[in-house]
Amino acid sequence: MIDVHAHFADEGYLFPEEWKKIRAAGVTRVILAGDNARHTRMHRDFCETYEGAFFTAGVHPSETGDFTRATLAELRELTADEKCVAVGEIGLDYHYEETDKEKQRSAFEEQLALASSVGLPVQIHSRDACADTLAILKNAEAYLKNGILLHCYSYGKENMNAFLSLGAYFSFGGVACFKNAKNVWESVRACPADRLLTETDSPYLSPFRGEKNSPANIPVIADKIAELRGEERSFLVALIDKNAERLFPRVRI
Repeated sequence: MIDVHAHFADEGYLFPEEWKKIRAAGVTRVILAGDNARHTRMHRDFCETYEGAFFTAGVHPSETGDFTRATLAELRELTADEKCVAVGEIGLDYHYEETDKEKQRSAFEEQLALASSVGLPVQIHSRDACADTLAILKNAEAYLKNGILLHCYSYGKENMNAFLSLGAYFSFGGVACFKNAKNVWESVRACPADRLLTETDSPYLSPFRGEKNSPANIPVIADKIAELRGEERSFLVALIDKNAERLFPRVRI
């Protein structure tokens, strides 16, 4: 099993105990998402020690206030590591009123270009910004040939085809286990089999309300997704592993 999107840097996990727990749950690979350059470096260092750990290099839209050419150069250097599997998480987040939308859009576009230039896919964070995210991706379609992931997808099945036309994959996590997540359930059912992935977004969005999330919860999420799709978990897990290896070729290293 694989978790394609989690965060460990500055999140208070105890290692190696947490890693042993993750492996004992049957999760063999975890992709640690970069939300700023410092956390990306921390994830890179973690991956040097732990087999099955990989990372992405990127700046989250809410962290783009001080995004500069120097930031972009540092990210480029980090993408050269053999365990860096994507540029991310990048995108748009309009949830807060004080958001500098123009800064977010600029950083998003620059990081899409970076991913293309280094031959890596992208992990996309998009919240309350569906139309602008699609517009930027369509304008940058030439940069998307290595693949894109809509992490923690929340825009409903009605918007899936627009993202699919750009080659998108979709990952679902603990929200799929919530009792009131009918919109996400519909998306899980509608997602094409070859575009489906699992994540936790740890330490956030645990399937167990009020608890700190962990990649060790991937089996719980996989069980729920299998239930929603009417599939056997063993079939689903094998399918997701293949999807992850197709989108992120470096996870096979």
